[in-house]
Amino acid sequence: MGSSRERRDDEEEYDLPLFETKESKGRLAYRLFSVSIFISICLILVHRVTGFADGGEFGETRRWCWIGLFGCETWFTLYWLFTQAVRWNVVYRQTFKHRLSVRYEEKLPGVDVFVCTADPTIEPPIMVANTVLLVMAYNYPPEKLSVYLSDDGGSELTTGFPFCKKFKVEPRSPSACLSNLPTASLDSQEWSNIKILYEEMEKRIETATKLGRIPEDMQAKHKGFSEWASVASQRDHQTILQILIDSRDPHAVDIEGCKLPMLVYLAREKNQQHHHNFKAGAMNALIRVSSEISNGQIILNVDCDMYSNDSDSIRDALCVFMDEEKGHEIAYVQYPQMFHNIRTHDIYSNSLCVIFNALYIGTGCFHRRETLLGRKYSKENPLKIDTSARKLCKGSVEELEDKSKALASCTYQENTEWGNEMGLKYNCAVEDVLTGLSIKCRGWKSVYLNPQRPGFLGVSPITLGESLIQHKRWAEGHFQILLSKYNTFLYGHRKISLALQMGYYSQDCWSFNCFPTIYYLIIPPLCLLKGIPLFPKITSLWFQPFMYLILTKYIYSLAEFIHSGGTLKAWWNDQRMWIFRRITSYLFASGFVISSKFADQEVLKMYEQDTMEFGTTSPIFTTIIATLSLINLLSLVGGLKRVIIDMEGKLLEQPLVLQIVQCSVVVLINLPVYQGLFFRTDKGRIPTSVTIKSVVLVLSVCVLTSSLY
Repeated sequence: MGSSRERRDDEEEYDLPLFETKESKGRLAYRLFSVSIFISICLILVHRVTGFADGGEFGETRRWCWIGLFGCETWFTLYWLFTQAVRWNVVYRQTFKHRLSVRYEEKLPGVDVFVCTADPTIEPPIMVANTVLLVMAYNYPPEKLSVYLSDDGGSELTTGFPFCKKFKVEPRSPSACLSNLPTASLDSQEWSNIKILYEEMEKRIETATKLGRIPEDMQAKHKGFSEWASVASQRDHQTILQILIDSRDPHAVDIEGCKLPMLVYLAREKNQQHHHNFKAGAMNALIRVSSEISNGQIILNVDCDMYSNDSDSIRDALCVFMDEEKGHEIAYVQYPQMFHNIRTHDIYSNSLCVIFNALYIGTGCFHRRETLLGRKYSKENPLKIDTSARKLCKGSVEELEDKSKALASCTYQENTEWGNEMGLKYNCAVEDVLTGLSIKCRGWKSVYLNPQRPGFLGVSPITLGESLIQHKRWAEGHFQILLSKYNTFLYGHRKISLALQMGYYSQDCWSFNCFPTIYYLIIPPLCLLKGIPLFPKITSLWFQPFMYLILTKYIYSLAEFIHSGGTLKAWWNDQRMWIFRRITSYLFASGFVISSKFADQEVLKMYEQDTMEFGTTSPIFTTIIATLSLINLLSLVGGLKRVIIDMEGKLLEQPLVLQIVQCSVVVLINLPVYQGLFFRTDKGRIPTSVTIKSVVLVLSVCVLTSSLY
């Protein structure tokens, strides 16, 4: 009887999907709300157009300021429309791993995991070692899992640390395990033994990092280190490739006798005569090398600072790829970028907790190998996961290493489609986003998978400067896409939906937000200082759409943030960072910069205390932030004085109320800036030189404003 019921249950499982998509419950309510916002925006634009000719007693000065505001508000309207593309139809996805096991447990595909690191002095080797250990610990058949470490910094320090497997460190997620007390599944004695072994490994790594080289006794044990003897520099060396663990070897087991996945170390050839194309070049070298060694149908790429937080992440992704109805049209499954070091109130707003767009973001993403190689989607000839058992490439370790080295040379991809139609795209600061766009333009779809337990957790910036630089690089990359042949509206025309094009544009146009934001932070406050009204009186009917838009914007933003797991204070910090990024990160563009994962104790202490750190931030950034903050503070004081003197109990008749409200909000948001300028004495204060420059600039602007009228 029991066996019959179990067979019947299994048969039912075969008829059910491996994943399902659910629409957001509040979708209709949001659409009605969005329509009301749009109506308010249209009324505001009508008010601006009808008020062009009315210069009032301030003549041309007010008219030109008014025209400038109309331009800013027109752009904000257009940008708001772009953002609706990712909010209009929010969906959530759920996977069913037990159904995957019932159908395909014996026929799971091969998976190749790429871990990328670029600089051992900025990305700590112990962090790289932990990331490698964690991806090797996936709940997945080890004979079908291969892990590749790309050492793009070309350092013998990184070469040695994957051997920590051979140091018998168990379990395979030591840093996460040892941060908590023993559990029921891990008794205290076992936990203590693991802690001792892990701390020994950590000590070896820290010692080697301080020395800048691997100790001689360790070098003698492993042949891979001998290849570094002939290396001239990190930017000029031959391909160094080592198969550290060969999963075909019956002796490749851990101390419990469990089989280990394949582990490969790669430092691709570097030559100053050939451009190495940064991370995109490293990823393409990994794609080629892995095709010779393991050739997994699914590729997962993670940054060295993004550790796996869920051992079932591979199975979740396979539920999407192997779904019988929809899986054949999915090119990649993207997990959100989350961070384990985010404080409760997230002072630098790094959590990215409000995001819905399924862009490929370069980490925490599962790809079909064939789609990365340029294959187009075809309904007639769909690409399905081969459920036959994977067969690793034949040949000895030495033979595989020799064959694969040529694939990672500087000259291999010359006169080929690599970096263009094959692999990740070159010549863009956000090569991942551009690659994802090109994949979708070939007819494929993607899935944004955000399970309750985060699949990956990384390290977020813990200083203001690092956070702004990170966003500056992202903004620059998206701006490059906007100005290139890959402009989404041109490149994606008739290839992807209009909604998807708008979704990409909502990020490609980040940089354009800087100018209207700066205008709004300068002109209305200075006009308030001079008593020039730019908004309607409270008693005017035109006041209502302005007030409705202001209130609903902040109320909805707060509700959305809280619903996504944030706090009230974190939302307030997010409003501040929203301004900071627009007036600095989006205003400037720079080359590729790796955010440092190191921080001294004083900086770390300020971060843990939710205290904003200005001391290491770029002086240009800090000067802009301080200057605009002071302009609003001075304008608020001057404006309040003017209104109090002129008001005579007639607040409702004052046309400067909205300008006072705007300045007040900006001043409140910037309280940490004023503290950094005038009250703090610690290392994180705003430097005195910046304070002097900002004060001089503000006074000069105010004097100039007074002379204009």
